[in-house]
Amino acid sequence: MRLLAKTCTLGAVALGLAVMSPRASTAETLADALVGAYTHSGLLDQNRALLRAADEDVASAVATLKPVLRWSTSLSQTFGRVRTGSSSLIIDNDDLTAAVSLAAELVLYDFGSRQLRVDAAKETVLATREALVDIEQQVLFRAVRAYMGMVEANEVVALRQNNVRLLTQELRAAQDRFEVGEVTRTDVALAQAQLAQARSGLAAAQGALVSAVEEYRNVVGRKPGNLRQPSSLPKLESSVEKAKAIAVRRHPSLLGAQHQVAAADLLVRATEADMKPQFSLTGRLSVTENLGTSEFNRGGSVGIEAGQTIYQGGALSATNRQAKARADAQRGNLHVVRHDVQQNVGDAYAQLATVQAQLAASERQVRAASIAFRGIREEAALGSRTTLDVLDAEQSLLDARSLQVSARVSVYVAAYGILVSTGRLTAKDLRLPVQMYDPVEYYNLVKDSPAKRSKQGQKLDRVLRALQKD
Repeated sequence: MRLLAKTCTLGAVALGLAVMSPRASTAETLADALVGAYTHSGLLDQNRALLRAADEDVASAVATLKPVLRWSTSLSQTFGRVRTGSSSLIIDNDDLTAAVSLAAELVLYDFGSRQLRVDAAKETVLATREALVDIEQQVLFRAVRAYMGMVEANEVVALRQNNVRLLTQELRAAQDRFEVGEVTRTDVALAQAQLAQARSGLAAAQGALVSAVEEYRNVVGRKPGNLRQPSSLPKLESSVEKAKAIAVRRHPSLLGAQHQVAAADLLVRATEADMKPQFSLTGRLSVTENLGTSEFNRGGSVGIEAGQTIYQGGALSATNRQAKARADAQRGNLHVVRHDVQQNVGDAYAQLATVQAQLAASERQVRAASIAFRGIREEAALGSRTTLDVLDAEQSLLDARSLQVSARVSVYVAAYGILVSTGRLTAKDLRLPVQMYDPVEYYNLVKDSPAKRSKQGQKLDRVLRALQKD
C-alpha cells in the first residue's frame, strides 16, 4: 500500500491520459488469464492424479468381493537309498515329481464388512473430488490476483513516470526563476529533492512490475500481454445471508467434509462386522505326476468354510474404537468447516464493502486534489504560492491517485473473493472456454476393478498412457 501510495502522482489531465493510453482492441482479458491458469496449472494436474489414486481405492475394495484364483506349481527330485528293518534288501529312491494346483476362494457372507469398505471408498472419492474443486478455485483466484496485480503495477509505473516528467519540468522552472532572482536556492533544492524521491519511487514501482510479471508467468504460463481492466464485476448475491446459504449448500470444503463423515461412519460399521463370522466357498484342483513312472494323482475339492476370530489380543476392538474416534473427529471437522465457510462469506462481503468505500473516497480525493494542484500551480505562477506549496500539492495528488488505483484493483479482487467463499469460482461457473476435466470418466473405467487383460482393462491402459503423455 505504501509503495502504491507513493506511485501515483502527476498533473490532472496529463496523468489521466498517460494511464489510459495502453488500452487496445487486442488487449488480453481476465478470462484469457483464467483459461491460461486452468490449462497450465501443475497443481491441478497433481490433484487430478491424487483423485485417480482415490478411484483405485474403490477398485481395490471391489476386488475383495470377487473370487480369488491362485495357481502354484512345483518340480521336485527325490533321491536316496532305503533299507527296511525286516529285510536286508536295499531300495534306491530316485523320483522326479511335478505338481500343479489351482485354488479358488469366494467370500459368500461377511456381514457386509467388505461392501461397507467399498461404500467408504466411494465416499472418499467424492470428498477428493470436492478437494479438487477447491484447488481449482485457489488456482483461478490466484490468477485473478496475478492479473489485477499486473494491471495495478502497470498503472503505478505510468503514474510514477509521469510524476518524474512533471517534477523535471518543475525543477527546470525553479532553476529558471532562480536565475532571474524570483526564488531562492532553497526552492531549487526542494525541487531537486522531490525529483530524487520520485525517481526512487519509479525504480521501486518498476521492480514491483517485474515481480508482478514473474507471478503472472508462473500462474498463467506465459508472459503478460497488453492487459485490460475488467469492464464489470462478477454477479454476486444481493445479501450476505443469501451468499451464506449458497455456500453451505455447495462450497467444496463443506461438501468434502460431509463425505468424509459418511466414509468414517461406514468404516465404523465395517470394523463391527469384522468381529463376526465369515463364510467362504473354496475349491481346489491338483495334478501330481511322477515323471519317472506312470504314477499320478489327480483330484479336487469344493467346500464351504466358516470362521471367526475369537481373540486377537484386543486388536479388533481397538480398531473399532479407533474408527469411532475418527468418525467423531470428522464430525467435529464438519462443524468447524461449516462455521469457517460462513465466516469467510461474511468476511468477503465486509472486505468488498470496505474497498468500495475506499474507492469512492479516493475518487473524491483525486477530484479535490486535482483542483487544488491546478489552483496552487496558477497561484505560484503569480507569486502568491511557494515552490514548496506546489510540490506538496503534487504529492497529495500522487497519493490520491495511487490510492485510487489500489482501491480499484482491490474491489475486483474482493468481488472474486466472494465467489471463492461461496464455492462459485470454477471453470464451469465462469463458463470458461476450456476442455473441462471430467472426474467421472476415469472412475467409471476402474470402479468395477477390471482385470489387466480384459477389454476394459486394455482401454484403461490406453487412457493411462494418454495421461502420462500429456
